[in-house]
Amino acid sequence: QVQLVESGGGSVQAGGSLRVSCVVSKYIGGGDLMAWFRQAPGKEREGVAAIWTDGSSTYYADSVKGRFTIFRDITKNTLFLQMNSLKPEDSAMYYCAADYRYGGAWYISSHYTAWGQGTQVTVSS
Repeated sequence: QVQLVESGGGSVQAGGSLRVSCVVSKYIGGGDLMAWFRQAPGKEREGVAAIWTDGSSTYYADSVKGRFTIFRDITKNTLFLQMNSLKPEDSAMYYCAADYRYGGAWYISSHYTAWGQGTQVTVSS
């Protein structure tokens, strides 16, 4: 079972930036789909962004397009999410996901079987 460890969350004021990271216990350059999800208290887990680790395509939720960027460093087996122009509604626990089941929508959490423990992002107004 692949292990995922997130880091980099924190507190920031609206308009600020944060970068969260996810170190993966296996080589990620083989063309798998990995994603970032988030979950706020009382809300369902939602897909934020996804990337094919061969670098071929990325996907973003409408709510973060133009503000967030997902990218990976295959030399470090690490997935990143750069978050700019943060808003209070971006506050949530952010999770890294892997082991995608091919054929399903990238933004459905049940299509991934490996998850990290999460890192908290809090944006104040």
